[in-house]
Amino acid sequence: MAPKRAVVRQSLPDVIVADLRQRILSGDLEEGVLIRQELLAQEYDVSRMPVREALKRLDAEGLVVFQNHRGATVTKHTLDEIAEIFDLRIQLEVALFQHAIPKMTEQDFTECAALLEEMDASYEKSDVAQWGPLNTLFHQCLYRAAGRHLTEALLERVTLQASRYVGLHIDITNHRARSDHQSLLEFARARDVASATEMLRAHLINTKQQVLDWVQKKRESA
Repeated sequence: MAPKRAVVRQSLPDVIVADLRQRILSGDLEEGVLIRQELLAQEYDVSRMPVREALKRLDAEGLVVFQNHRGATVTKHTLDEIAEIFDLRIQLEVALFQHAIPKMTEQDFTECAALLEEMDASYEKSDVAQWGPLNTLFHQCLYRAAGRHLTEALLERVTLQASRYVGLHIDITNHRARSDHQSLLEFARARDVASATEMLRAHLINTKQQVLDWVQKKRESA
């Protein structure tokens, strides 16, 4: 008898979580919107059970606030909470980059450079949907050599929260962001930890301020 092989299968909750997460991060489901279990069950043509499980998982991720017998509300952070999310991101990313640079290999540099080329291609096509995930992969590539998996896990959760706001307002024609990414890689190649971390901190602080200004204006005009 042939040996059994493990096959990765996605459960219904997995599929629903992935779809709802993308809809939240893309802004299709806006902050404060009530997501009703019965309506989602009809939309996905499933029973309420997998929908309920999916909403509970998204609640654990901080993307929704789950409510028994109702559904969930897309999380709406205060401006202070959004600032806190980005402050945490800055601390975690700078620490990871600082530890990663001395350990980065030529393969790491090559992979980062390849991601920058893909980002430039999406920039030329004005493809925001593609640029966002590539941006995340680029930053992960910069920090991977640090080998600090607990910090990476914390950053993954924080980045998920931050991505809701970054993806909704940062135009990929932002020349400063494009230039910053190239500089980060060049400083890392030169093993210039001080300049690299200073550039990263300034890059993230600029993003934080852009996000706060955008969210405030959007809410004031609503």
